[in-house]
Amino acid sequence: MNTFPRTDNEGPLPVVDNATAPDPFSRARGGERAIVVVPLRSTDIAEIEIAEFSELARSAGAQVVATVTARVARPNPATYLGLGKVEEIAALRAEHDADVVLVDHTLSPVQERNLEKACSARVVDRTGLILDIFASRARSFEGKLQVELAQLRHLSTRLVRGWTHLERQGSAIGMRGPGETQLETDRRLLAERVKILKRRLDHAQVQRIQSRRARTRSELPTLALVGYTNAGKSTLFNHLTGAGVYAADQLFATLDPTLRRIEGLSCGPLLLADTVGFIRELPHEVVAAFRSTLSEAREADLLLHVVDAADPEHPERMRQVDAVLEEIGAGDLPRIVVMNKIDRLDVAPRRDMIEGGEQQRIWLSAHDGAGMDLLFGAIADHFAQLRARYRIFIPHTHAGIRAGLYRQRAIDAEETTDAGWWLEARLSPADAGRLGHSDAVDGVRIHPQT
Repeated sequence: MNTFPRTDNEGPLPVVDNATAPDPFSRARGGERAIVVVPLRSTDIAEIEIAEFSELARSAGAQVVATVTARVARPNPATYLGLGKVEEIAALRAEHDADVVLVDHTLSPVQERNLEKACSARVVDRTGLILDIFASRARSFEGKLQVELAQLRHLSTRLVRGWTHLERQGSAIGMRGPGETQLETDRRLLAERVKILKRRLDHAQVQRIQSRRARTRSELPTLALVGYTNAGKSTLFNHLTGAGVYAADQLFATLDPTLRRIEGLSCGPLLLADTVGFIRELPHEVVAAFRSTLSEAREADLLLHVVDAADPEHPERMRQVDAVLEEIGAGDLPRIVVMNKIDRLDVAPRRDMIEGGEQQRIWLSAHDGAGMDLLFGAIADHFAQLRARYRIFIPHTHAGIRAGLYRQRAIDAEETTDAGWWLEARLSPADAGRLGHSDAVDGVRIHPQT
């Protein structure tokens, strides 16, 4: 086998015939065979972490052929894992003819590159895997832009792997090349692409803000579904709205936000938003790129925190969701906790009050509809508590205002006169403020009632 010299101390690098040798860094057809590596923080949650990361791998289209666990008390700066564990992974990769090694931890570019050399296969860390899943699930224009931006930010420090053939500089004839110059050119092109994506996302965000303002003018309160990925948010969304959005028992089944109108509540119609699910150690690149999408949760009037009640780790999952909500500025919003999937437990639907009676918890099953009436009642009661009684006069020339109040189911009683209507209504402070603003101009008069 031929070799050529290296300028570092790693020894000669073998040269193979690219026409006949398989490329260890190319994507396999029909699903990739993956070795899953899970560094454990605690043996108490080992099975849960292994199951979750393996499900992430399957969500990305990989076939898990082997699983390796490792206790990492002191990370190796070169490979993160110990040398013995790296040799074990390399042997398993060769034994199972695996295409990729997936590591349930964020790796530095150097660690990722050294592991690839040792295992002779692509190595993808937790961040890269989640971004890959997001790339396959994004459907909207804004969602695709957000995913690409997050991927470019993640890959910006890993370009050396893609340009190793241009780094091999030597003094012999034919060994001189562009080297770092080409790498710098690639970084510059990537930076320019990032600027373009940011401009397009800024434009998309302006459109989203304008759409939100239009919804505000429609005077409809907004709910947002939040929760850990695969907690059943999309199934609940479909049950509440009849929308028929994609729902599956897999991680990150929903990526792009969806808005639908809910009818039939005693408090009047509402808007419901389904948002991307959260997960432990959600990459900062994802949170930053999806900040505008997650703003649907930040701008909501009420959050429905959906929890998989059948998950033994659901208290920790709830804390992780709370942390992300704090990060995006939605930590102080009122919320109802929805304990979903009670069909997998021996639990009857019920409605509890928690945190000193300030927060409601509804036990239900979005799969078979058990307990949905309790959730409807909790939502209606929440918005009813925010409404106060008003006596309102509306001239006949502004029948549209009256019609809007009827659409909100805000009117309790009505009296017709020659000049207009006197209404007994229940309004939120925001709705009352809008009507009060029109008092001097439109002849609408609004009087608070005790």
